[in-house]
Amino acid sequence: MESIRRILRSGGNSAQDEARPESARAEALLHEFENSEKGWFWETTREGMLSYISDSVAGVLGREPGDLLERPFTDLISTETADGSATSERTLGFYLSSHVAFQDLIVRAKTRNEIWWSITGRPIHDEVGRFFGFRGFASDLTKMRQSEVELDRLAKQDSLTGLANREALRRALDDALVGAVRRKHRCSVFLLDLDRFKAVNDTLGHPAGDTLLRLVSLRLREVIGEAGQVGRLGGDEFEVVLPAISHHEELSNLAQGIIDSLSRPYTINGTAVSIGASVGIVTSDYDDRTSDDLMRDADLALYAAKAAGKGCFRFFAPEMHEAARERQRLESDLRVAIEKDQLKLMFQPCVDSSSEAVTGFEALIRWFHPEHGPISPVQFIPLAEEIALINEIGEWVLRTACAEAATWPEHITVAVNLSPVQFKLHSLPATVRAVLGETNLPAKRLELEITEGVFLSNDDHVHDMIASLKKIGVKLALDDFGTGYSSLSYLQRVPFDKIKIDQSFVRGASDPESRNAALIRAMVGLASDLKMETTAEGVETADELQLVRNLGCSLVQGYIFGKPMPAEDALALAAKGAIVRPDAHLTPREPRMRIIRATLLHHEGRVLGARLRNISSGGALVECREEMPVGAQVQLDFAAGGLIDAEIRWTKGTQFGVQFREKFNLKLLRPTEPTAKPPTMMMPNFLAAGGGEAESK
Repeated sequence: MESIRRILRSGGNSAQDEARPESARAEALLHEFENSEKGWFWETTREGMLSYISDSVAGVLGREPGDLLERPFTDLISTETADGSATSERTLGFYLSSHVAFQDLIVRAKTRNEIWWSITGRPIHDEVGRFFGFRGFASDLTKMRQSEVELDRLAKQDSLTGLANREALRRALDDALVGAVRRKHRCSVFLLDLDRFKAVNDTLGHPAGDTLLRLVSLRLREVIGEAGQVGRLGGDEFEVVLPAISHHEELSNLAQGIIDSLSRPYTINGTAVSIGASVGIVTSDYDDRTSDDLMRDADLALYAAKAAGKGCFRFFAPEMHEAARERQRLESDLRVAIEKDQLKLMFQPCVDSSSEAVTGFEALIRWFHPEHGPISPVQFIPLAEEIALINEIGEWVLRTACAEAATWPEHITVAVNLSPVQFKLHSLPATVRAVLGETNLPAKRLELEITEGVFLSNDDHVHDMIASLKKIGVKLALDDFGTGYSSLSYLQRVPFDKIKIDQSFVRGASDPESRNAALIRAMVGLASDLKMETTAEGVETADELQLVRNLGCSLVQGYIFGKPMPAEDALALAAKGAIVRPDAHLTPREPRMRIIRATLLHHEGRVLGARLRNISSGGALVECREEMPVGAQVQLDFAAGGLIDAEIRWTKGTQFGVQFREKFNLKLLRPTEPTAKPPTMMMPNFLAAGGGEAESK
């Protein structure tokens, strides 16, 4: 550039005349560059005053070119950025005053709008070394800086909801922990998971799911306000960082406020949608726990909230670590349970309701752990689904059940439950064909039971899968009918051979005040019209058997005809063909009072409010706001017979069953019979003729 400037300022000798075409070309190039607004040139005097500056700069600054000359170059530079931080203005002043060359110095123009320049300059000296000023050029960095700011914003923000993303939440939690230690207080973290969100995604589609997530984010912002940082970790999982809140009651109220807000119905494309939320809460302490430690503890608390029935919150407790380790050990053991021959099949008979002849068996899996003993399927089947073992276990169950059924008489069927996860496998029909071929079991003797949960997935896949299975010739049964999410329209569209009435409808159906009998009658009538059989599950007493028989149920399954039994017993019963019902040996269930009654629960010096439901002489069902441990010794006070000692035998969230230490007299709970003697009325002395009491007339 210096050679170009020298050419432009040279005189009129012959050498200079020869250079004029070159100088004209150089001047045109300089003019073209300056007009592109991508860069500009500048020059100062030895005092730092502008002696030259491109016209384009004056337009950017909203001034005339002549107004900028003979003014300090530093007057064009702002001393602060938009966020208040210092710029390089002082550094520029230093270079100009110290006569030191500089390159790519980032400065902001003194304008209302943000304009950024990268300036390069070097000092000018004559032949003897005298300083005459600075000369240099600059380029416009505004668009680049704006892109950097936008990229930084996007790097910290969830693109779908606009909330903070995982990285931003991590930094916010780190800052909260540092601030908590410095100011000697605690911070807290909420970890949220939406309940039933997957059902919305599967039934209404992913666009509706995205809309729902945006609506959830708005409600979360509204509830939290300025109290903390709200963010989305991914999927339907959210996090809230609360830098200055740690009081138990305040956190409880805030968590319940979140649950209540997110549980209110949403309207998406004209469809009402209802979901819920579970919340795990953890609070920091004056220790060296990191943000990773807190997030792990919050995740354990969230798991506890979902295990308690969802739609609630739970605080982290240290014992959750042991529960998590136990679950991890259980997961490791489950992975090798098949290889170690720990999984067994038990078979529960299904009989004809009229003749009581055995028509088939349902194959039920059991896990006999070498250390923990029998483990309920309720515990390990969901775990198998989570760790992607359910397909392997399901195929083992199918193959083992069919192999056993092949040894039974030809009219006896076997029923095998399919997990919704298995039902999604495109290879399922091929597996069923292969198993039937290997075991030589006719397809008509295999009954596959599916729950209503399979209909939450894509309809096309469901109907294609059902059509493929029916083409093989197997029977299909809808299990746990009436307890899931499916519509009755599925019964019209899906060619089920049988519906199984859930035991929750059978329990108590013989009670004259129960509505269950009417519901069973409606289910049986519907199935009959659709040419389907009905199986009543969970039948235990003679009264229940007589009821479901009178209501028209085709088949009966329950303890009254036998508990799940080993394969050898099932083979013997199948060969025998009928069950001798041991009614005489059945222990009749104790009479129960189906009332709701307030009570006080005494436990370890505390008194808690609670409600009693089914009360018998031996125990009761109790509902309390707090969870209680199994085996806890408690006392109940419901104003009848004083304090009653009891032991908690089972729990499910805040609901648990207690066994009384001594038999309780149910007559104490019945209303008092009126006496034949008319009541007496106390009267003031001045109204009574002979004393303070007079009989009522």
